[in-house]
Amino acid sequence: MRTRSIQFRLTVWYALVLAGALTLFGGLVWISLRQRLTSELQENLRDSASRFEAYMRREVREVSGLELKVEMEEFCQALPDSSYLELRGSRGFEFRYPEQRRPDRTLQTVRRNFQIGQEDFTLDMGTSSAAIDHTLNLLGILLLTLFPAVIVLACAGGAWLSRRALKPVDEITAAARAIGIENLSRRLPVPDTGDEIERLAEVWNTMLARLESAVTTLSQFAADASHELRTPLAVIRTSAELALRRLREPEAYRESLAEVAAEAERMTQLVEDLLFLARSDARTVGLPLAPFDLRDAVRDAVAEVRDLALNRHMEMRLTLPPDPVTVTGNRAATRRLYLALLDNAIKYSPPARPVNVTLTATAQQITVAIEDFGIGIAATDLPNIFQRFYRADKARTGSLDGHGGHGLGLSLAETLARAHGATIAVKSVEGEGSVFSVSYPQA
Repeated sequence: MRTRSIQFRLTVWYALVLAGALTLFGGLVWISLRQRLTSELQENLRDSASRFEAYMRREVREVSGLELKVEMEEFCQALPDSSYLELRGSRGFEFRYPEQRRPDRTLQTVRRNFQIGQEDFTLDMGTSSAAIDHTLNLLGILLLTLFPAVIVLACAGGAWLSRRALKPVDEITAAARAIGIENLSRRLPVPDTGDEIERLAEVWNTMLARLESAVTTLSQFAADASHELRTPLAVIRTSAELALRRLREPEAYRESLAEVAAEAERMTQLVEDLLFLARSDARTVGLPLAPFDLRDAVRDAVAEVRDLALNRHMEMRLTLPPDPVTVTGNRAATRRLYLALLDNAIKYSPPARPVNVTLTATAQQITVAIEDFGIGIAATDLPNIFQRFYRADKARTGSLDGHGGHGLGLSLAETLARAHGATIAVKSVEGEGSVFSVSYPQA
């Protein structure tokens, strides 16, 4: 596994890229030098051939025959030892230097044709490129010797640098391995480097914070749900045990069964709310959406709680605009949203106090406001009232109607509002009342 580490791969890739770059560089240097030296050698040969032609033209006017060949041999003796010269004339004239040409596979030659008087001459002049080959061989040996050493040193340096650069990653990995469900409050070390590793550690810490919050919320949710379910179960068990302890009148049995049925209904509603919220968290709630008149959903919700309000001598004041207010959503879910808000307003308002329900529509948004004049909500509780199972301190001892809630109503309302693209807000003054507002943006 170690050979597949990032450090190993970085070192291998660095070595391959460096070897390729050095090979390309060395090859280009070698080819460029060979071309340069060969070009200079050819230029020198052409220059020597040109000078020999000029010398030949000058000497032909003064001497001829054997004496001309002697003069030409003196000229050739001034050439480098590895030089070769051959001159042929169209009338049979021939001259070679040296007389016996040594075989030389590295000979570089040039040919020059010229005319003197009535005779055409062909000049072949050459010289050995052994010096060039020797220089190139030395360069090749030098490159082949130095390149492996440079690559080895570079790889060692690259491995050291990559190990140093990835050290924070190893530290983060070790710290991450040590974090489990029991110590989610721990955080990864953040190197003060200002690079990607620092940003990665910060992102991981942010994710750990969100995970810790989610686990804490889930644990609290499970504990609160267990507590809320335990109460109705205890009531049902107690009622059943008391009814079975001794013979009673039929009316007493009916009262016990009615109490059991009421607690079962309460527990059923609690379970349904929990299931809906769980499905909402998992985004598996399918709400068929269609345009409908929002006035109808609000009117139905008010009608459903009107009897509960009358039992407490409370007046439901409903104000609706004369024209239809069309929104896109689920009518049944919207009615449930306002039932949760109205139930909250009635529970925590004293008898004989009104509850105002107002629907307004402007060019920008549609707003449904539910105003009560009850006990209100403390400023310290306002940021938390939409959390599940959260109930303000005054409400924990029971609502004003004597029936405490589960602490799910407002959370359910907020979830339904969000599912319809609406926002829910609350304004409250402790001891004076609260106003819950649900706002829909206009299409």
